[in-house]
Amino acid sequence: MSKAEYPYPEDEFDVPSNPDVPRGVHRAPRSAWSRWWKYLVVLALLPVLAFTLVNLAAREGTLPTLPGTSDSPAAQEDVPSDTPTEGEGEAPTEPETPADEEPAAPTPVLSTPVEVLNAAGVGGLAATQAEKLTAAGFSAVTTGNAEPTADDSTVYYTSEDLRPTADLVAQTLGLTEVVQQDDPTPGISVLLVSDPDA
Repeated sequence: MSKAEYPYPEDEFDVPSNPDVPRGVHRAPRSAWSRWWKYLVVLALLPVLAFTLVNLAAREGTLPTLPGTSDSPAAQEDVPSDTPTEGEGEAPTEPETPADEEPAAPTPVLSTPVEVLNAAGVGGLAATQAEKLTAAGFSAVTTGNAEPTADDSTVYYTSEDLRPTADLVAQTLGLTEVVQQDDPTPGISVLLVSDPDA
């Protein structure tokens, strides 16, 4: 229909007030897909690109490490454990012990000489108690008789390094008294003034 055939009179909508405003057919609204497809492509490609770059860096060994962490396990497996990597010829260093950890307690030495003395006047008492020590693993046990010099059966030891062994002797025989004494002959002696099994 031409403008001459238009049956209605002109009004303010037919005459544009601004000559710079475009006239004509308006664009149809865009679909959601046409607005968002660019962002979806970027979101899909970014993880693939990051994965590829990390794998390439890992193959070349150029991955950065965090401060205070050691090398990757794969790199550590390539180095033989018996081959020194730094400072060849240096003395090996012992691992540091944290300040809050106590050193391991000394262990009893079962080859320490142990003398079991019968001061109770009970026949065969020293031999019976010596058999218990031998069964517990002590390898240098002797027996004998003595005069009672204490009120209770006591385990005597001559130096502080024998304390763990003396404690084991007392524990094996069921005694509670463990005393250090000055004696020129190193070792442990057990004075039995009564039968511990009685």
